[in-house]
Amino acid sequence: MVRLPASLERKLQDLFPRVRERERFVAQLIEQALTQEDLGLEETSPEAVGGTLHLFTDGGSRGNPGQAAVGCVLEDPAAGKVLREHCERIGIGTNNVAEYQALIVGLRLAKHYRPNRLVCHLDSELVVRQLNGEYRVRVPSLQPLVEEIQELASEFPHILFVHIPRADNHRADALVNRALDTLPPPHYEKPA
Repeated sequence: MVRLPASLERKLQDLFPRVRERERFVAQLIEQALTQEDLGLEETSPEAVGGTLHLFTDGGSRGNPGQAAVGCVLEDPAAGKVLREHCERIGIGTNNVAEYQALIVGLRLAKHYRPNRLVCHLDSELVVRQLNGEYRVRVPSLQPLVEEIQELASEFPHILFVHIPRADNHRADALVNRALDTLPPPHYEKPA
């Protein structure tokens, strides 16, 4: 077990008087840090692929709102291979928030490969139509997510948002379910 500095240990004891709660909190923080590290957003970027890449993203929530997660698959169709897969839990959220968050994570992954063209495949028709300007974003809490996506999208020379049937997005969907089934929540939630 990792030995914490005494000052940090005291703060944790104040927050979590029970040893079991304290240990679970620390374990979840470590797991979250490792998951973020696995995202591969460190300074060294992979070699640029160029060409066209395909990004499949999905987000889901159990409860709507409920525990939510995202999944992304980035592939190079010319080489016929998956470049990256990623999944993580994002806490409590709605399905729409999870769909937008999945795309944000996917765009961050994709920009490190510097494609000339990025085709983003989503099974949420609402999100695709909102991003393509066909529908207005009526929920104010979604507007910052849309703006973040637009900012990220501006970093690509050419980007498309395409709606696909859920059955064609099975890999990203499986990643969402894997995250919800096996990964801890992103932060400690005190029992009521």
